[in-house]
Amino acid sequence: MLQYDRLVIMGMGGLFILLGLAAIIWGRKEEKGYYDSLSPQADTREFLEHWPRRPQFGALKIGGRIAIAIGVLLIVMGGVFWLRD
Repeated sequence: MLQYDRLVIMGMGGLFILLGLAAIIWGRKEEKGYYDSLSPQADTREFLEHWPRRPQFGALKIGGRIAIAIGVLLIVMGGVFWLRD
């Protein structure tokens, strides 16, 4: 395997890690913004109990974690290929 191929695999891993971190931060920001916008309203039951659940915030965070895991695996795979030759 050429050195360029290894670098591409490791670069893709780094990109996945960055995208994962961005998704996690975006999910936290969206969740905070949503529940902070509810706090000044008269009916704050949803704000206090976080019920009903809003799945989109969790989905962003879970997707970010999956992307980070894939990125780490790609970097490890690229490192193994690098050390193997």
